Amino acid sequence: MRRPLQSPREPLRWPLAADVHGFAVLAGVEAVVRGTVLAVFPLLMYRAWGDAALVSQWYLSVGVVSLLTALLVPLLGRYLRRRRVYFVSVSMYLMGAALGAWGGKLTTLALLCHSIGAASSFVCFNAYVLEHVDKADFGRLESLRMFYGGLGWTLGPLLGVWSLKLWQGAPFAVVAMGAMAMLTLIRVMRLGDLRTHSVARHRPASHNPLAILRRFFAQPRLVAGWFFALMRSCGWWVYFVYVGIYAVQNGLGDQVGGVATSVANAGLFLAPLMLRWIQRHSVRRSLRGAFLLGGACFLTAAALSSWPWPTVLVLILGTLCLVLLDVCAGLPFMMAVKPSQRTEMSAVYSSFRDFSGILSPALAWVVLQFSPVAGVFAMAGVCLLAGWVVAGYLHPQLGVPGALRPRGQGERLETAGRR
Repeated sequence: MRRPLQSPREPLRWPLAADVHGFAVLAGVEAVVRGTVLAVFPLLMYRAWGDAALVSQWYLSVGVVSLLTALLVPLLGRYLRRRRVYFVSVSMYLMGAALGAWGGKLTTLALLCHSIGAASSFVCFNAYVLEHVDKADFGRLESLRMFYGGLGWTLGPLLGVWSLKLWQGAPFAVVAMGAMAMLTLIRVMRLGDLRTHSVARHRPASHNPLAILRRFFAQPRLVAGWFFALMRSCGWWVYFVYVGIYAVQNGLGDQVGGVATSVANAGLFLAPLMLRWIQRHSVRRSLRGAFLLGGACFLTAAALSSWPWPTVLVLILGTLCLVLLDVCAGLPFMMAVKPSQRTEMSAVYSSFRDFSGILSPALAWVVLQFSPVAGVFAMAGVCLLAGWVVAGYLHPQLGVPGALRPRGQGERLETAGRR
């Protein structure tokens, strides 16, 4: 008699499930997609337009479109299933890769497609995470996600800049292959829509963007968590875009930007150790320390701008603080979001990336009117110090094991990395 392929008591096991490990792998593949062109886009944009201020203007325009896209994802979800929205988002990476391989001033359109794909896919990714991952595992997911993505963020920029010498479309071919892998993983993980029992327990939320924003601004902890992510993203944005331009203007060559980006992203492999440090102390202390030291490094780099190599080295040191912020800056938001508002608040939270794509180039364009590129580093330092000030208003026990939320919150504050 033929043996059954599977016992009726044993559920079908997929290679990757919608859990901490599965989402970390998915984020790791996306890190390859985004990391490969991280240092490529600024160089190609600078070659196409020949002016740093004009590049900032184009980045500003792209940031506005990306922000609007992220805010409209919940509204789009009323007409399309979330997995289809995710598929369309990842497909934008493919379209951007095709335009980028064509080259020239079409690189601007490639950047637009790439940014739209990143913004909308980030909304879907966060919504799935908030649905499938417990609050107690958010810290573990963040550290594991960055650890898995470390290879893409570290080798990707170096590979992208180096492969430009072979063929301008080479880095975009890697992007296309990574996007296809993402589409495959989404199917393998069987990501669908919201669980029916989760929807049944809560009143359906309004998809009106204005109503979503009103609920967001009515919760100070969500606003503070979004602000921390925004300031961290501004620091990374300035580093990724302007270190390469600064190196070219000061005679260090095209390769320095890619190498500096890869070296900075290598700090992602320290994420598990940083999570342990956060668990021994508190989210508030970690945030304040990272913002203060990071701001000091960027301001010091601006002061040392007459010496190119010391400037680049100090900026690389400052990125270690940004990696620490990658681990802990999103925890206040994730700990405070209500289950009934996961999807719409995911859209609001993910807007920090696109809003930084508006705020950073806008401020940079103003600074570049009366200052060299080094002035943009000083601007980033001021933004990080603003995060240090706001972090001082967080509860001192945020993220400490056994600590309780204020009675108005009505829930136990879960430890960032506890299972």
